Amino acid sequence: MAAGPAAPRVLNVNVGVLGHIDSGKTALARALSTTGSTAAFDRAPQSRARGITLDLGFSCLRTALPPQLGLGPGELQFTLVDCPGHASLIRTIIGGAQIIDLMMLVIDVTKGMQTQSAECLVIGQIACQKMVVVLNKIDLLPEGKRQSAIEKMTKKMQKTLENTKFCGCPIVAVAAKPGGPEAPESENPLGVSELIEVLKSQAYLPSRDPSGHFLMAVDHCFSIKGQGTVMTGTILSGSISLGDNVEIPALKVIKKVKSMQMFHTPVTYAMQGDRVGICVTQFDPKLLERGLICTPESLHTIHAAIISLKKIQYFRGALQTKAKFHITVGHETVMGRVMFFSPAPADFNEEMKENVFDFEKDYLYQEEYLSKDSNSENKENDQAGEVQLPKQQWALLEFEKPVTCPKLCLVIGSKLDTDIHANTCRLAFHGVLLQGMEDKNYMETFLPKLKVYKLKHKEGQVERVMDDYSVIGRSLFKKETNIQIFVGLKVKLSTGEDGIIDGGFGQSGKFKIRIPGKNMMKEKNNRRMTFTLPFPHFGWRKWFFTGEA
Repeated sequence: MAAGPAAPRVLNVNVGVLGHIDSGKTALARALSTTGSTAAFDRAPQSRARGITLDLGFSCLRTALPPQLGLGPGELQFTLVDCPGHASLIRTIIGGAQIIDLMMLVIDVTKGMQTQSAECLVIGQIACQKMVVVLNKIDLLPEGKRQSAIEKMTKKMQKTLENTKFCGCPIVAVAAKPGGPEAPESENPLGVSELIEVLKSQAYLPSRDPSGHFLMAVDHCFSIKGQGTVMTGTILSGSISLGDNVEIPALKVIKKVKSMQMFHTPVTYAMQGDRVGICVTQFDPKLLERGLICTPESLHTIHAAIISLKKIQYFRGALQTKAKFHITVGHETVMGRVMFFSPAPADFNEEMKENVFDFEKDYLYQEEYLSKDSNSENKENDQAGEVQLPKQQWALLEFEKPVTCPKLCLVIGSKLDTDIHANTCRLAFHGVLLQGMEDKNYMETFLPKLKVYKLKHKEGQVERVMDDYSVIGRSLFKKETNIQIFVGLKVKLSTGEDGIIDGGFGQSGKFKIRIPGKNMMKEKNNRRMTFTLPFPHFGWRKWFFTGEA
């Protein structure tokens, strides 16, 4: 809720306005809004000069609470987050998407899905639960063919969305600014009142919790003469009141809250989900363009992290260990190097605890993220020859510059150096930050706790076949090796059978291999056979940091 207990009930829902450049997002935000705020409607001189949105813009629409929410009388406030559409501003789009509850995907009805529309759809699938598609600029369609063209585009969008989490979402046709940017203000928008009703029908009670540490994503910072410096943003967790101390962790600076406003209305209290402007004194706004502020000493700066992750299905190509990606954590984007790892093959189907990393387990080093189209040798095949993939995979991220972020925050990996004119998705993976490493010397102090092994293979020879179910192996162990510690390990014969080391044979390092099931090993007695023993080698830090095998 957007105000203290004594104030009228106001439910705030953050609505992202996303889409390809020139799809009319800002015009739509203007047509919907009752109040403008920070950088709303491209007020910044740079945006006006270039004619495009360059930063996040915020405005709000207030309407009566819909009955389906069951909250009684009060107001529903939609905070509209107008995100830029230009490909080069994807970092800003990702930052905006992380603070929204509901998304509007704005499509130019004359063009349909475009490259950045698709990227915005991907971001929406990662960051929010509900979406409304807005087919904008219907005034550009010939009046006689308008309805049929809208129906045709609606069917296209339904087809596009059928394999996404937004399958069946509402699709609304509008003209936010009939006649285009130069048209007189007297031109009334088309379909906007219907869109507002759809937004009200899609509104839900977002998860809001005032307890815990205060954390806010700041997207603008500016000074007001005679007042102080205002930091505007969205509260990600906890709550804030007048007189509280807040820390700017990137600068190690603590300031007291002098005053607060929500869309030009003074308030004394705000909580998770609210958009608020916080005024402090004696702080240079040039020091903080965007970032995080929090309860003092509640956030830490990290140099590396362990994340759980999923590959984004639209990203073309493999995700390879040692590759560098643009890593977005909150409003920060830095370069980072990755190392992928998975459970041991025997645990591929095991259900892992959500948002928890177990340092007691052994993990398998991967040359690349395992997916259906990957080429890793570590993939396990079942009897039908189909690829077996682990239910969960992780990555070690090494940041080129330290980042300040909370635990369990969203992480997105991208290839932002890809040609922006290429028709390809630049977003590679997304995940959750499970464990951050604050110590600069984490390679010595922290990483030894991470038990990752690389699967190596050693080849031996079959000396002779004993019977249909067993052979004698050699050239794998030395004479003095205690073979008992290898009993039960699996080997693969060059003739295709799977075997199990059953015990030593004699005193010279030879051993017995049992072949389970019905076999005809005696028929192969005259062939020269070999076998391979896979075994774990826990030297991953040497391979990852030096490249040595």
